[in-house]
Amino acid sequence: MKPIMLQGHERSITQIKFNREGDLLFSASKDPKPNVWYSINGERLGSYDGHSGTVWCIDVKWDSSLFISGSADQTMRIWDVETGTSNTTLEMKTSVRGVSFSYSGTMIAYTTDKMMGHNSELNIIDVREPNNVDSTPIMKTQVTPTYTKALSVLWGPLDEYVVTGHEDGSIIKWDMRTGKEVGQEHSKQIKDMQLSHDGMMLITASKDTTARLWDISNLEAMKMYKTDRPVNSAAISPLVDTYPHVVMGGGQEAMDVTTTSSRIGKFDARFFHLVFEEEFARVKGHFGPINSICFHPNGRGYASGGEDGYVRVHVFDDAYYQFKFDF
Repeated sequence: MKPIMLQGHERSITQIKFNREGDLLFSASKDPKPNVWYSINGERLGSYDGHSGTVWCIDVKWDSSLFISGSADQTMRIWDVETGTSNTTLEMKTSVRGVSFSYSGTMIAYTTDKMMGHNSELNIIDVREPNNVDSTPIMKTQVTPTYTKALSVLWGPLDEYVVTGHEDGSIIKWDMRTGKEVGQEHSKQIKDMQLSHDGMMLITASKDTTARLWDISNLEAMKMYKTDRPVNSAAISPLVDTYPHVVMGGGQEAMDVTTTSSRIGKFDARFFHLVFEEEFARVKGHFGPINSICFHPNGRGYASGGEDGYVRVHVFDDAYYQFKFDF
């Protein structure tokens, strides 16, 4: 299982994302240019040029026609995936920390940072006409000062509600019609949230060295995967019926990395059994913490992006499919 190394970023990766079919892999980093790659051979298709600051978050529409990126230059851009042109640039008061297309692709939820006297907000805009987007949100919620700032955002099933992950570790579900609903706690900052393939489960990765699996309908914590270091990203296998696996990536804080060797820093991707919460495999590779990790939509591989600026695309070999838990 020799991974494909994607070298296209000058600074550390912030988020990577496959499109729905899994033939394209989008990557964003702390340099201002998100890239798109062919996941089969690691060839770079192109980059999306226009931001002037760190790109914190990206998402791609289900039909791979539009791509959105939220940046520290206080803009959110909507791009044409095929041509790389920027359809719309939406100006914000602070940097954009989380973006997410709704399931149907007609709306975008995004969260903004709390800084310079402005509060963190959760906004939802209508993007049915990508070249003529009305920047007035159809729903607008102040996140701070009631809660801490929202770092990530996801849509629940049928676009009925939005889930946000926060700096203090709370998870809040916002009803699309009424506003606030329920909150749950990790103990430290939530770095990443990802849905399962069917949209019924949610996995959160936290600085408190755990990843947790939630039932999205009632935000009940179902499982907890414990490690010995901060978890920056976690993903659920799409083949969850036959291969109930979870992959997690993390490592020490980037600022402590220089003081340890890569062997001690533990920058491996870890595989856990979804039900038994037991670790059964590790994959080494990165020279710094893994910042973003995701399964290929067909479940036959995964990709990880690290603080070292590389994206590594792995394809599972036969041993992965033959491995069975004894129970």
